[in-house]
Amino acid sequence: MLKTMTFAVLHFSVAFSVTYLLTGDLLVGGLVATIEPAINTVAYFFHEKAWNRIALRQKLQHQLQA
Repeated sequence: MLKTMTFAVLHFSVAFSVTYLLTGDLLVGGLVATIEPAINTVAYFFHEKAWNRIALRQKLQHQLQA
């Protein structure tokens, strides 16, 4: 759990820093640092679903060939 928390802090810090450097705006940096990880979490969920589907298909094809 500690590793997850430290990565979350790192992720927020990078998102904020990059946005602030590009815009010079603390508010925008804070908003992006908050919103981007939330959107990324949803995207990751669907990414995992797709990869699980691919893995299942490959497993079934392998079983049919055996």
